[in-house]
Amino acid sequence: MIAAGRWTRRVDSAANRALERAHPPLRLAGRQTLHATRAVSAWAGPRLRPPTAAFFRALAIADAALRRAAVGAARAATAASAVVTPRRAIAATIVAAGIGLAISQFLDYRGVEIGQPGYTGLGGVAEPPTRGVEVAGEAHAYLLLPLGILAAALGLACGRRERPGLSLAVLAIGLLSVATIVLVDRPAGLDEGSLADRFAGASAVLDDGFYAELAAAGGLVIAGLLYYARPCRIRISSSGRAASARRRRPRRPDSSRARVARSA
Repeated sequence: MIAAGRWTRRVDSAANRALERAHPPLRLAGRQTLHATRAVSAWAGPRLRPPTAAFFRALAIADAALRRAAVGAARAATAASAVVTPRRAIAATIVAAGIGLAISQFLDYRGVEIGQPGYTGLGGVAEPPTRGVEVAGEAHAYLLLPLGILAAALGLACGRRERPGLSLAVLAIGLLSVATIVLVDRPAGLDEGSLADRFAGASAVLDDGFYAELAAAGGLVIAGLLYYARPCRIRISSSGRAASARRRRPRRPDSSRARVARSA
């Protein structure tokens, strides 16, 4: 125990001597660092102050411009919401889908690729020759062409006035178009026909016209359902309107006579 105490005192005295010796250099280094920092700040302050002020001034200008743009965008959105109502937006979708269905009847919807297995793995460098290319309207005697035009006309009528009954007609046109595409165009498009006997490795493929008319017909179905469901139409009762008007009306300050009368 005595030896341990002596060793502890020696360590303590050695640490104290080391601290006493290190204090003057550390104090001098601190003073030099402080002087250097003051000198750097005195030199860099006047030079950095103008660009820093210009930077924050530009930030303030940009902030004001963004605020004005946000206010303008909010006003434009408010004005557009009065014109582009949900009913008109859905009607415009019906018109676009009807026009797309009519245009898709003149697009290539199928073809027969000759020797397709031999071109496997080429990575698009070479493509097999295609024969028997047909447009979409040839598969069903252009039945969907007048249906698409009729759907576009119904969409225009739905946009002018609220007519839920016409949306059922649009839905029927969409369902009939989908059934025609799936039951008539797809089997006919995947049939190689006589080309399978004339060429080796003949394979029928569906082209962009098939998927274009299918997408347009699906758009008619979805838009017809949305127009008939009218999810954005909210009916407010007369009591609800009266309560809303009372909440918006500013409350008059109570006078002393009114408080006396109410307390009585």
